[in-house]
Amino acid sequence: MEAHHAGLLGPTTVIVPRAGVRALRATRAELARLGLPLGVEVAEPRERMPSRLGAVGDAFSGRVQVRWLTSWRPVVIVDDGLATIRLLELLAAGPGRPLVRARATPGVARRALGLAAGLRLHAGKRRVTVFTALPVEERLAEAVRSAGFDVISHDFAWLRAQPLDRPGPPQRTVVLGTSLVRNGLVHRDRYLGWITALAADEPVAYFPHRREDPTDLALLRERPGITVHEPGMPAELSLRGLGAEQRVLSLPSTAISSLRVLLSPRGVAVEPVEVPDDWWTSRAAPDLRDHLTLSGGPASGLSGRAARP
Repeated sequence: MEAHHAGLLGPTTVIVPRAGVRALRATRAELARLGLPLGVEVAEPRERMPSRLGAVGDAFSGRVQVRWLTSWRPVVIVDDGLATIRLLELLAAGPGRPLVRARATPGVARRALGLAAGLRLHAGKRRVTVFTALPVEERLAEAVRSAGFDVISHDFAWLRAQPLDRPGPPQRTVVLGTSLVRNGLVHRDRYLGWITALAADEPVAYFPHRREDPTDLALLRERPGITVHEPGMPAELSLRGLGAEQRVLSLPSTAISSLRVLLSPRGVAVEPVEVPDDWWTSRAAPDLRDHLTLSGGPASGLSGRAARP
């Protein structure tokens, strides 16, 4: 939506949601309620990828990379979490780096596809634009541009222009859920204990990550002081109505960056939470930890640090 609003996709844009994703159904409904920008159509969800791709989110998808090899046109790559920074780093490093995810252990075939996709993007160069709301270090942005690609930053201009006609949750403290537990990177008991400790001091509104374990959410619902909202729209949509007296806490997440853009001008504190060393599991290698903590910067004071269970 923001790429269309910024004029990167031409006069008409058809957005095709992936079928079977519950959060996308809620997002479609909210966007329809807000009113789509002129020239935008949201199609019915599909399992199969459209034959023509003008913009994509997941540049590390095998399906997307195959499509780049079989048909070529100018492409805009929009944010897909911290994977966007990973992509910029690989593009800046040159055509010899396979486009594979940070914590992936690809086989020979998958690595070969990632390498071919990287070569293809480098062959097109200025036909590729990365459109991001993430804070990109100037050194990295210049390296990507020197490699022949465009990097354009945005500040959610379209979304910020929409009316704030729905209030946020009444609780002062809002916690964004995380996929780190479900992915086996953070110890479950440490994380759930931290949220429970927060709720012992004041009521907490908990907005789950779409991939969180339903069993964990059921446990949180049973604990006093915690209101667990149903997984649904992205936080950028569901938390737009927060006020200056409220704050948002989150473990490492790109939502920290985007919510700061949207909420900081209204005085809402968006605080990244430092993950203590003993929370990480053996699956979280040091370089992966560094990658995951790129977003948001250091915790802003004691209120944003993870409390011990």
